[in-house]
Amino acid sequence: MADEQEIMCKLESIKEIRSKTLQMEKIKARLKAEFEALESEERHLKEYKQEMDLLLQEKMAHVEELRLIHADINVMENTIKQSENDLNKLLESTRRLHDEYKPLKEHVDALRMTLGLQRLPDLCEEEEKLSLELACHVTSKFIEMHPYALSVKPRAGPGTPKSQNGSKMNEEREST
Repeated sequence: MADEQEIMCKLESIKEIRSKTLQMEKIKARLKAEFEALESEERHLKEYKQEMDLLLQEKMAHVEELRLIHADINVMENTIKQSENDLNKLLESTRRLHDEYKPLKEHVDALRMTLGLQRLPDLCEEEEKLSLELACHVTSKFIEMHPYALSVKPRAGPGTPKSQNGSKMNEEREST
């Protein structure tokens, strides 16, 4: 009987070993499947990160492109403002020269008349380029073509009276 019990114990042990071995094989198969899934997910993650890097590079290229465009816009705005300032300075200089020329011409014409000579032709009769009206026309065309030029501070016209401190005032602008 002791042999039977020993054999039964051994059979129980073999049965338990077999059961545990089957359980172990199932876990081993699941582990293998999990490792394969892990490796697959790692590959996908690596691909996702590579794609993200490419997208970030593309984004940075676009950001740089936009930065360059903004820089170009700023340069153009500054160039336009400088050109407008230069144009206004030239117009003001032209007006001053015209203001100097007009009384001098009137004086010369008066002297010529006393001697019986004909008056000198007016600037606009001599040469179209010397007419202030043409300069004003060019300026108004510029403003029509470039609406942002309206934001530029308007200048006083040649007939605008001077203030006590010597600068010209635009009375129309002050009344609006």
